[in-house]
Amino acid sequence: MKETTPVKEASAGVIDRLVAELMRFPGIGRKTAQRLVFHLLKRPPEETEGLARALLAVREKVRTCATCFNLSESERCEICSDPRRDRSRICVVEEPANIAVIERTGAFRGLYHVLGGALSPLAGVGPEELHISELLGRVGAGEIEEVILATNPTVEGEATAMHIANVLRDSGARVTRIAQGLPVGADLEYTDEVTLHRALEGRREVK
Repeated sequence: MKETTPVKEASAGVIDRLVAELMRFPGIGRKTAQRLVFHLLKRPPEETEGLARALLAVREKVRTCATCFNLSESERCEICSDPRRDRSRICVVEEPANIAVIERTGAFRGLYHVLGGALSPLAGVGPEELHISELLGRVGAGEIEEVILATNPTVEGEATAMHIANVLRDSGARVTRIAQGLPVGADLEYTDEVTLHRALEGRREVK
């Protein structure tokens, strides 16, 4: 008589581990994770191997841009390296994902600066934990005419925008905030392009 129970238990363990790992991703619950796993098991082995190689390559090759802290495969990202970009304007965002959303609107052709989060005293995130000093250095170089604060319209995002506006008050650069076409509590990553386009077009000066 064949002993099949150990094999079944081993398979279930492997599947459960993969489901658990997928559930670490934002927006993926147990049911979605299980569907993804079962989908992978139905695909040819080479497709699964290709996915695994792509995941490893992302971890090995992607770094942060030395200038703006966007994600990049080289020392400087494609946006910072593009001579066609308007170098007199910097759009300040919390995370690299926000850049992709703004780029899809086509409303902004300047440069970016990624803070790496937002001020949150309760979580232990102060100005020193964000890339604010690097932003001051870029503005202090004298080429920047406008700094657009595009932090998320949350309590933390608003506090971060006000802090940056205060430290840039005497820099000589115009400091603006994207218009509140975005609902309070929203996240830029999940905002549609039309709403974000209007918010960028209607940005206001921070005083």
